[in-house]
Amino acid sequence: MEPPAQNLRRVFLAALAAMMLAGRLPAQTDSGEAKLRAQQAELAKIRREREDLQKRMKGLQTKVHDISEEVTNIDRQHDATVRVVKSLDQQLTTLNGEVEHTTANLVRAQDEVQIKQAVLRKRLVEIYKRGPLFTFEVMLSAKSFGDLVARYKYLHLLAQRDRTVVRRVDQLRSQIIGQRRQLVSLQNGVEQNRVDKAQEAERLKVLEANRQQSLAKAQQDAKKTKNRLAELAKSEARLNNVIEGFEAARRRAAGRPNAAPSAPSSIRTSDYGKLDWPVEGAIIYRFGRVVNPNNTTTRWNGIGIAASAGTEVKSVSAGQVVLADVMGTYGNTVIVQHGGGDYSVYGSLSRIQVTKGERVTKGEDIGTVGATDPSLPAHLHFEIRRGGPAVDPLEWLRAH
Repeated sequence: MEPPAQNLRRVFLAALAAMMLAGRLPAQTDSGEAKLRAQQAELAKIRREREDLQKRMKGLQTKVHDISEEVTNIDRQHDATVRVVKSLDQQLTTLNGEVEHTTANLVRAQDEVQIKQAVLRKRLVEIYKRGPLFTFEVMLSAKSFGDLVARYKYLHLLAQRDRTVVRRVDQLRSQIIGQRRQLVSLQNGVEQNRVDKAQEAERLKVLEANRQQSLAKAQQDAKKTKNRLAELAKSEARLNNVIEGFEAARRRAAGRPNAAPSAPSSIRTSDYGKLDWPVEGAIIYRFGRVVNPNNTTTRWNGIGIAASAGTEVKSVSAGQVVLADVMGTYGNTVIVQHGGGDYSVYGSLSRIQVTKGERVTKGEDIGTVGATDPSLPAHLHFEIRRGGPAVDPLEWLRAH
């Protein structure tokens, strides 16, 4: 049997080591959790940004807009989704690292608990073999007071060591349970991450398809707009030529020898701002240069007055019909000559109710509203020409 002093020293060192071990509990690092939280916050921010873009897209789809806005919106959604996938990849890397870290801690804790349980089993066997009176025997067999104190310290350290091992086993069991739960949570996070990535990959495919469709539509719209502007310019030039021809003929007639004095215009200066409207309705485009949503420019020589298809259109003043025919993009068109170089033009008619050469009075029906331009609602295109050039009709019509 070992001498009491050596046995005491061995037990003391073992107890000290056990107590030091009790303070060392492997756990998940705070830095890993902080990193994951930061990545999740960034992901939430990107998703909010994408939700805002999706709301903006819904708003665009419920109103007239430039198709390029839609393409830009899809591009930004695509960019946000790429960043979401990148963030998910970073989270997956962090999650995998945390899984490895937690697994390693769990393995260490399980190994340590097995060692501690083996120590406790051995102590139980030793206590059983020595019997319940072993402590009293050790104390009573002391040969001196110093020996008694040494034996007491020995037994105290032994008991303290046993309690430390028991507490450590309890700590390890709690730690193992917590780490198993944490491992399940992390593994669920990894699985959810993979599901999210698959969904985001599908979203990218849809966005890419939408972008291609929108680009194709943008190209088609640009081509249609270009053709439409060319048609408008051609029709405008034709109308200008027609009116210039009327004016040239009027001047020639007025300049002939013994020509009768030409009748003054039925549209007088006193009518400025007082003429009745040819049809009642809201203005959908105004006289002059207009920048369209797709950044193209349209030059209107008149105004567009919205009205239900079939609404009667009235002459703003008395005069003679010099044209009642189809005029390119103007559609069915009536031109009334009021004298003195003044003309009124009524386009986009569904039906013409007068004939060339006919005299009309102020307020007389000359046709009905139609919808010639497929990009615009039913409306009347109305112009006033003075000496040939177009003027703003709104300045001549009475205020609503």
